[in-house]
Amino acid sequence: MPKLLHLAKMTGVSGMEKHLAILLPGLAKAGYEVHLLILIEPDHPMNDYAAGLQGVQVTQHVIKRDLDIGLIGWLADFIKAGKFDALHTHLIHADMHGVLAAGRAGLRTIITTGHNDDPFRRRLPIRLFQRYLWQRVTRGIAISEALRTFMIRVEGAPPGKAVTVHYGLHPVNIGEGARSVVRHELGLPEQGTVFGSVARLVEQKGLSDGLRAFWQVSREISDAHYVIVGDGPLRKKLQGEVEGYGIGHRVHFLGQRSDAQTIMAAFDALLMPSHWEGFGLVALEAMAVRVPIIATNVSALPEIIARGETGYLVPAREVEALAQAMLDIGNYPDQARALGNAGRARLEQHFSAEGMIARTVDVYHGVGL
Repeated sequence: MPKLLHLAKMTGVSGMEKHLAILLPGLAKAGYEVHLLILIEPDHPMNDYAAGLQGVQVTQHVIKRDLDIGLIGWLADFIKAGKFDALHTHLIHADMHGVLAAGRAGLRTIITTGHNDDPFRRRLPIRLFQRYLWQRVTRGIAISEALRTFMIRVEGAPPGKAVTVHYGLHPVNIGEGARSVVRHELGLPEQGTVFGSVARLVEQKGLSDGLRAFWQVSREISDAHYVIVGDGPLRKKLQGEVEGYGIGHRVHFLGQRSDAQTIMAAFDALLMPSHWEGFGLVALEAMAVRVPIIATNVSALPEIIARGETGYLVPAREVEALAQAMLDIGNYPDQARALGNAGRARLEQHFSAEGMIARTVDVYHGVGL
C-alpha cells in the first residue's frame, strides 16, 4: 500500500481545505495510506478539521514564520521516520519547506498541487524560486486549465509535468423546504429576490463591485436583498460602503458560517464578482443546490460556469454588466430556476468527487504509486 504524505499550511477552512477534506478520504478508500501534515500558526490549531478526516492520519506542527528554516530539518526527519513513498504539497508554504525537506530526506517522488494564481506569484523572487522547485518535483497538478497555463508561463513549469484535475464535489440533496426555512430564519422575504456571496472578505473577491451593483439593482427591485457569508479584513470597509449607499436594511453580513451551503438554498443567485480565482469551489457548492451563478469572466470561472446555460459571466470590475445580470435573475425567475437545474446537471457530469479522485489516482499511477 503506497504511503502518501500531504502537506499544507492552514489557518481556516476555505477552498483548498474543503478540497482536501473530499480528496484525502477518497484516496484512502482507493487503497493509499494517507497522512496529512498541517502547518499551523501558533494558537490556531485545526482540531475540528482534523477530526473530520475519516481514514486519514493527521499531524499538526507549528510554522513560526513564512520561511522557517528550522522547519525544513524537522520535516526531513518526519519524512524519513514515516518512510513515505511520496510527498504531495499544497500552496507556497508547503512547496517551499516540503520540497527542500524531501530533497534532504532523499525522497524522490514529489507532487505539488497549485490552487491559485495570486498576484504575488508574479513577483520575480517568487517566480525564480518556483522555477527552482519545478525542477525538483515529479508532477504538478493544476486545479484548472487557466492555472495550468499560469504555471507554465509564469512559474516555468515544464508542460509535460503539469496536468489539470478540476475540483470535484459530492452532490447534496437539501430538502424542498430549505429555501423557505432559511429565509424565515434570516428574516428575508419569502417572495423577494435574494442574492448572496460566500467568500472571504478580501480584495480578490470583488465584493465592493457586488455592493455597488446591488445598490443599482435595489432601486429597481423593491424587495431585493443581498446576503454576504464570510469574514475577513474588509468587513468594516464593506459595511461602511453599505451605509453610504443607504441600503443597510437590505444587506446582511452573516460572518463565517459552517452551514453556508444550506444558506445558499435561500439564494436566487450566487454572486462571484472576483478579480481572480484559482478555481472557486463555492461555485460548485451553489450548483449542487441548484442556484445559478453570476460571476466574472476570470481565471477558472469560465471552465466551471457555462455562459447562458448555468449562469452569467461578465467582465471583471464592470459593475453595470453585473447589475444587468442581477436584474435578469430578478425579472425572469423561471429562467433563473432553469439555470440552477442545469448547473446541478453540469456538476454531476463534469465535477463529481469520484471523477476528481479517479483522476488524481491516475496521476499517482503515472509516477509509479
